[in-house]
Amino acid sequence: MSDTVTLYHNPRCSKSRQALEILEAEGIIPTLVKYLEKPPTAAALNDLLDMLGMDPRGLMRKGEAEYTELNLANPDLSREQLIQAMVTHPRLIERPIMIKDGQAIIGRPPEKVLDLL
Repeated sequence: MSDTVTLYHNPRCSKSRQALEILEAEGIIPTLVKYLEKPPTAAALNDLLDMLGMDPRGLMRKGEAEYTELNLANPDLSREQLIQAMVTHPRLIERPIMIKDGQAIIGRPPEKVLDLL
């Protein structure tokens, strides 16, 4: 079992900053993945979705303009198409996401990151 903690982080997002502060207050310095600067691959998103136990739309920020513009609510879109949309438009990815020991959780509210500690 590893003590490594990874946080998919957007420094401009208050919830993401709060989750980071909570982890640091617990003495945990996570590996930060600034996914807007270097978007995850489709394979990484597939793995993340498996760890979260959710489908791609569950990981998407439906309030983002890209969600509407790309018609991502269309039920005919495949898992692969939805994942590719997040790769191409990483702003669609919900944040923060914490990974520890092969499990992941979305930090909404930020205190949820404590659930994996």
